[in-house]
Amino acid sequence: MKIESLVLKNYRNYQSQKIDFSEGLNVLVGKNAQGKTNILEAIFFAVIGKSFKTSKEKEVVLWNKDSAYVKANFNKLYRDVSIELIFSDKSKKAVKIDGISIHRIGELIGNANAVFFSPDELKLVKDSPEERRRFMNIDISQTNRKYFYLLGRYEKILANRNKLLKTSKDIKVVKDTIDIWNRALCDCAKKIALERKNFIDELSPYARMAHSYISNGGEELIIKYSGLTDDIENYDAIMMKTLQKNIEKDFKLGYTSVGPHRDDIDIYLNGVEVKAFGSQGQQRTVALSLKLAELEIIKNRIGEEPILLLDDVFSELDGERRKRLLKFTSKTQTILTCTDFDEKNVNAKILHIENGKIV
Repeated sequence: MKIESLVLKNYRNYQSQKIDFSEGLNVLVGKNAQGKTNILEAIFFAVIGKSFKTSKEKEVVLWNKDSAYVKANFNKLYRDVSIELIFSDKSKKAVKIDGISIHRIGELIGNANAVFFSPDELKLVKDSPEERRRFMNIDISQTNRKYFYLLGRYEKILANRNKLLKTSKDIKVVKDTIDIWNRALCDCAKKIALERKNFIDELSPYARMAHSYISNGGEELIIKYSGLTDDIENYDAIMMKTLQKNIEKDFKLGYTSVGPHRDDIDIYLNGVEVKAFGSQGQQRTVALSLKLAELEIIKNRIGEEPILLLDDVFSELDGERRKRLLKFTSKTQTILTCTDFDEKNVNAKILHIENGKIV
């Protein structure tokens, strides 16, 4: 899979710009705050329908303008895909695929695939479980649209159960009515946990291989899905028993204390938990390894390489690791941002960015 071109109009600091990409390595070079990351964000929007920078989509509209426009043209193995997004300060974003408007963001998922990494992705390893659940959810959804809709269903059921817990003043009322939500929640929970467990089991060997290559060996990376139970086949039954057992606790808390919305990923280097005891350098390399493993998972599931978006990664790597990273990703179309690029014997298309323009 390749992105052939990107058109931006009144997007962030781009008034009007068309960018053509090569099939291999594309390097966006420029000083800080010139608009390099904005290009990666626009591509990510076309793939996922969301930004990795903000939840306030109106922020992408250029100052003093009413709307912004993004068009990304992708070349896939068996067909070409054109994705357009229109952002307005007065309404929700509009999305078109090959000129046809879609009404649910789930229809966008899977039309193009990309993996994004920046130094901020360190939070994937060291921050809250929410970041690691987000990592799993985005990845699995890219190749499994049913999972995307399943998450939406689970969140709605969870919201209804939590509303009952929060608004009821009498626990007897809760006990009399909560079983409806428990059954529905457990049914979705098992399917979500199974997909995540399969994903992590598939990801683990690739992450271990990527980490060994980038770090030049010496440490063994192990990742495991950490949920309510290791017995995924009986996840729903175990969750049901736990929900019933925790009714009084959940009533006092005002929310549901167990389920996939509380699950996590355990990450170890040589048997030591990276989140708690790893150095920042170790955490950074682990996060990058997880992202590189995504490339293999998506390739295995869709039959072609996704696009790799690397934001300011070189600033965090020494010369040897830069070379290893570029060699590892040489078969993938890569769009990389940096403040300077002086790698020797590297075939790349260099685009210089200055104040929202290619110069």
